[in-house]
Amino acid sequence: MSAYGNLLKTPGVGRVIAAQLTARFPFGMLSLAYLLHVEHIFGSYGSAGLVLATTSVGQAIAGPLTSRWMGSWGMRPVLILTSIVALASMAVIAFVLMPLWAYVVIGFLGGLAVPPVQPAVRTIYPKMVTSKQLTPLFSLDASAQELIWVAGPVITTFVATQIGTVEAIVVAMVFLVVGGVWFIASPELGRVRIPRSKRAFGVVMKRPSVVVATLTGLLLIGACAAVEAGVTSAFGEGSPNAGIVLAIFAVGSLVGGLAFGHRPISPNTLWTRMLIVFIGLGLATFGTGFWWLSFALLIAGGGIAPALAVMFGSVSSTVKFSDTAEAYGWMGTGQLIGAAGGSAVAGFLIDQHGATGGLAVGAAAAFVGVLLPLAAKRWLPDLRGRDASPLPDTEPVTLPT
Repeated sequence: MSAYGNLLKTPGVGRVIAAQLTARFPFGMLSLAYLLHVEHIFGSYGSAGLVLATTSVGQAIAGPLTSRWMGSWGMRPVLILTSIVALASMAVIAFVLMPLWAYVVIGFLGGLAVPPVQPAVRTIYPKMVTSKQLTPLFSLDASAQELIWVAGPVITTFVATQIGTVEAIVVAMVFLVVGGVWFIASPELGRVRIPRSKRAFGVVMKRPSVVVATLTGLLLIGACAAVEAGVTSAFGEGSPNAGIVLAIFAVGSLVGGLAFGHRPISPNTLWTRMLIVFIGLGLATFGTGFWWLSFALLIAGGGIAPALAVMFGSVSSTVKFSDTAEAYGWMGTGQLIGAAGGSAVAGFLIDQHGATGGLAVGAAAAFVGVLLPLAAKRWLPDLRGRDASPLPDTEPVTLPT
């Protein structure tokens, strides 16, 4: 814990973490908010899943592309433009009654405009701390990120069930405005310039470490989103129990991240941490009672933030600095697709099999998330005794064989 205390004493670190967390918070809320809002309008989780699926297509296109733009145009112009478009799309979905196809179109445009906050902040982290502090910083950031993907839906569930689905989207809009202004105004964004990459767009995805981290992150966040939909379905509209269970899920992740996320990373670390998630989610499929789900998701949460810390460190240590923003853009795209896709697939199975269908989707995604890094462990770096600093552009990229 002393490593985290020293980090937060470093000038600007605590402020930047808080600002970027607030700016990204809406996108941990929107998948579930849109799911509940569109389902409320059309009476079908399947229709809501269609909107989420097209939103994920927009996110897939935009993530690495807007991240790369930051090396050409600067971070602030790209963040301002995408934030404005994203805010407008959220307002239309919340306040305008439309046919289903129109929600699909607006959702796609909103997906295109997801601000590349995650690639921006993870690109400037190495310039804010010493190399020895970088791995603990990624761990702290991963722990904080769980507030987005796990605690965000808790807020969404509470507001949507106790007040209304429109209000749930409005809360996400408020987070976007406050967090976006706060992060964009951060002086660090003006001090760090992302070098223009000399490589063609998408070449960074030839790095096996980036592919493994992107796909594993997709599966992990997809599992979380499916579980969130399943838990919400299990307790129905109007019950606070869903929010409480998801809060326990968040607590497990935060505790796991702070306790284990800063430990040395080896090629076996990612799959073993994903195994913790799978065990917990597998247990969740055996019952939908309040206490059983609380117990199972507390276990599952313990592996989430530690697994994400491994992904960030693996990518950072195996790509050049000029490619880090695009690499993190692909990772962010994977996670956002996972969030939307997990909710969408779970929505269809909830229509057919009830809450257990959604929980089963989460467990299945987590299981694949164990097998993938286990099979690909020879392509993951061994950071025991090393730091996770990006490779300078003057040096060749090397990976373990």
